[in-house]
Amino acid sequence: MRPRQPFITWKSSGRSDPLRVLGINPWIYDFAAFNVWSRPAGLLCCLDMFSRSGADTALADFMDRMVPGPHWPRAAATGRGHYPKTFLPKPWVLKNIPRQYSRYGLARDMSAQALSGLDPAPDLILVTSLMTYWYPGVGSAIKMARQIFPEAKICLGGIYATLCREHAEAMGADLVVSGPLERPDNWARVWSLAGRAAPALPDQAGLALDTSYYRDPEFSLIMGSRGCPFNCPYCASSRLYNGFRQADPARVIKGIRQDYERGVRDFAFYDDALLVNPEKMLYPVLDFIIESKYNLRLHAPNALHIRYLTPQICRLLKRAGLVTVRLGLETADFRQRQDHKLDFRQWRKGVANLLEAGFSRQDLVVYVMAGLPGQQDREIIKTVREVLSLGIRPELNHYSPIPGTPMFERAVEESTFPLDDPLCHNNSIWPCVAGGFSWEGKKRWQEAVQQVLQLKMTLLE
Repeated sequence: MRPRQPFITWKSSGRSDPLRVLGINPWIYDFAAFNVWSRPAGLLCCLDMFSRSGADTALADFMDRMVPGPHWPRAAATGRGHYPKTFLPKPWVLKNIPRQYSRYGLARDMSAQALSGLDPAPDLILVTSLMTYWYPGVGSAIKMARQIFPEAKICLGGIYATLCREHAEAMGADLVVSGPLERPDNWARVWSLAGRAAPALPDQAGLALDTSYYRDPEFSLIMGSRGCPFNCPYCASSRLYNGFRQADPARVIKGIRQDYERGVRDFAFYDDALLVNPEKMLYPVLDFIIESKYNLRLHAPNALHIRYLTPQICRLLKRAGLVTVRLGLETADFRQRQDHKLDFRQWRKGVANLLEAGFSRQDLVVYVMAGLPGQQDREIIKTVREVLSLGIRPELNHYSPIPGTPMFERAVEESTFPLDDPLCHNNSIWPCVAGGFSWEGKKRWQEAVQQVLQLKMTLLE
């Protein structure tokens, strides 16, 4: 049964015989999920590339308010919020985890109804994939798309498809693409799947987001770069994107202006390395926001590189409207760090520069890595103490084993979970902590942090 009104519509290219490309962002299957300005950035880049190459495009985002109604929890003033969820049985490999497993996002029947209302049918369907352990949602979305559009070709790409290609090939897609679509061989393969010759890649391919598919959006994205110049042993950035590219700031500014003019006031940076080479992209973008006197809120949910927090960057970020500041400290044991991107002096200086620019300590949250293979509890406590000594809130960020990274082999050796199943990459289960997740362990860490905080307050009295 088709819905009374189409919730998914085609963005027309104006051509008489266009390729019709539908993008699908699947549901999340997990123990917990919260919308922290979440959008499928990679998929939006792919749709932009197809649109600028003459295709008609459409987006079905099962993690967005595609079908409005009371079933969707109210979002916060800044656009963050809870997802609808449906309780599900736990997969067998996770049966001993004492948490409720759920599907997050739009209800399946509403998702199917929305897809069924898309007319004409797509020729090509792009299904994206994010966390490796969310693959059940990927498989379910592919199955639904196949049932509703049996003639369409289905291509699976994204993070899971890149990191776990062999596993992803069992999800039922016609083609699995690893790595970015703008890679010439991937671009040619996807067009060939659709039975057409690949046109030339558009300018700035992979660096332009098309957010126009979202009606009345509560927030939007700013992405001015891809990749990261660092190669941290626990991070997959270098495997997902080879090298580091920055966008033309004029294109980034155009996207901000378009979304601002249709009412968006909350923008989240999606860069992995936002502060690198700021004169090329970040400075022009911040200058535009300041000079335009835009009344907006900027958010940086991805950890900022503290070593690049110069006085100038901090002042511009503050003046432009940055209100959500997340810092990537990881550990305060600087002699034993797993990376080389920060030292003690840079850490203290970066925080001082933020405070001098007008940010308050309450504005700042510092990510602390926990649950690394072989990590001792005393290292985590030391880091928490260092963060609290500056009056800043620490947030434990539990490790997720990522295939292909230098740390993954050690994780396989130490974990009691079968890490050949991507479900066991989930940081919610504490895969490299003896015994895995437990509510007692979570409470113990909460009490430990509170004790350090109380000790600090006592010394200040």
